[in-house]
Amino acid sequence: MSGLHDLLKAYVDDGTVPGAVGLVARGGRVEVRAVGSVDVEGSAPMARDSIFRIASITKPITAAAVLTLVDDGVIAPDDPVDTWLPELAKPAVVRTPSSPLDDVVPAVRPITVADLLSSRPGWGFPSDFTLPQVQALFGVQADGFGPQTYPAPDAWLERLARVPLLHQPGEAWLYNTSSDLQGVLVSRAAGRPLPEFLAERVFEPLGMTDTAFEVPAAKRDRFTSSYRPAEGGLELVDTPDGQWSGGAPFPSGAGGLVSTADDWLAFARMLLDGGTAGGRRVLSADSVRRMTTDHLTPAQREDGALFLEGQGWGYGGQVDIAPLDPWNVPGRYGWVGGTGTTAHLVPSTGTVTVLLTQVAMENPTPTPLMRDFWRRTTDGPQ
Repeated sequence: MSGLHDLLKAYVDDGTVPGAVGLVARGGRVEVRAVGSVDVEGSAPMARDSIFRIASITKPITAAAVLTLVDDGVIAPDDPVDTWLPELAKPAVVRTPSSPLDDVVPAVRPITVADLLSSRPGWGFPSDFTLPQVQALFGVQADGFGPQTYPAPDAWLERLARVPLLHQPGEAWLYNTSSDLQGVLVSRAAGRPLPEFLAERVFEPLGMTDTAFEVPAAKRDRFTSSYRPAEGGLELVDTPDGQWSGGAPFPSGAGGLVSTADDWLAFARMLLDGGTAGGRRVLSADSVRRMTTDHLTPAQREDGALFLEGQGWGYGGQVDIAPLDPWNVPGRYGWVGGTGTTAHLVPSTGTVTVLLTQVAMENPTPTPLMRDFWRRTTDGPQ
């Protein structure tokens, strides 16, 4: 797939990214192109097994962890989450989205596990960041690029509980917070830390040997540096010996994982295979179906239009429902990560696409590189 190599090289050559790894799998055929360097200094070439901060393409993995507990019968979608997260019992809701924080009404019903899975608990980010409630949420919900700056889960949950909901539970899709709540839910319901649970129930069965919430010293030669766009070039955000070099106080289910292209491919193939991998069942077929099915009404999508761009949402990831762009294949599932990553699978064709870069998005809108990658690699009209 020389076209993929040329696409990535063009963005490296013009300085948009120091390097990138692009992967396209169709059935048993896998094409991978690694281009450029792991950092702006060119200290090592980018490689297929380079490790990246994958940011929000962590979200589908966290949702899968919740669903393993559903499959186990430990929790159920209709269960109120305050059984395990008592801090969230009887939340207040701002009277209108633009109301001040002290103008609140009671929640009309409890927040459920299904609300968390579908990103409709009432906490999260809408398209309008200026609302008083959203400004308060920014004080609790960091961008995920610095895991060492988060408090421990119990302290984080207590801080979140003091922020009223923007909408009644189940009323609207809002971005990000629900995935961090899912991570805390998994830990409490399973009675063990999220990193330990994910390692046993997801990473080990799938052979995801480089996916974790930290990078040990022995692997840091494969760990890319992280950047953000800045005037005149790129600004360094994190080094291989930085925020991910030790265990974070808060393992973020919304965006805390590091991974490789092949590890995310293994996860995607498990979903394409109805929840199985190598003869082992990781998820039930029903959980996979729920995960990759749109759960939103048009009204529920309205507040998140900036993020969803006219598409739907399953559990932990976007589900394409409208062919608005060439890459929007109905049923395509996946997401983007703010550190410059994107990963999708298309159940109808068995295609998996993964793009990993180390330059952060400047806003929720996917970058030109992401859109060009999708245009070249997704099974839509070209």
